[in-house]
Amino acid sequence: MTIADQVQEVTVDVTFLRMEAPPADPPRPLPEGVRVEQALHCSVPFYRYLYDTVGEPWLWWMRRTASDAELAALLALPAISIHVLMKDGEPAGFYELDRRHPQAVNLAYFGLMPWAIGTGIGRAFLGHAVDAAWAAGRGAVTVNTCTADHPRALPAYVAAGFQRLRTVREVWPVPLRLGLRVPAHLAR
Repeated sequence: MTIADQVQEVTVDVTFLRMEAPPADPPRPLPEGVRVEQALHCSVPFYRYLYDTVGEPWLWWMRRTASDAELAALLALPAISIHVLMKDGEPAGFYELDRRHPQAVNLAYFGLMPWAIGTGIGRAFLGHAVDAAWAAGRGAVTVNTCTADHPRALPAYVAAGFQRLRTVREVWPVPLRLGLRVPAHLAR
């Protein structure tokens, strides 16, 4: 077996959440000089940059295994949108909305660049994502997070108005060829 075929099994608890009505309070405004731009024609290299940079500390690996053609096909779907948080002229985070389900919008990915964590923009950015999801006119917004994600992810989603549905234990076969560091609290 070559390294291309080897995996490290990582056990995570995945929590699925759902919001059945828009938040009653308006979202916190983004700080001055911070804006969100939709990447109208998101290229595969730019998407990989966002996904890899935001997700590396949190073991985001699934999209890393997709081919360029698979990612291009996904990004070309009108129901998928990529929204980039910009601060001082550079990306500070992104979220991905998936509107393929007729009853709900899924907040498929949400995160900040490592340098932006702890700067106080996360709550306002999450509020922006929730508002954008509700703007699609569906009856619910869904998201999931896991024990590999930032420890504040689950509390942030609950504070934003999401309700926990269930938590499922999964064993991820993370390919070694990706070179990702498995957080110590997840290593088996």
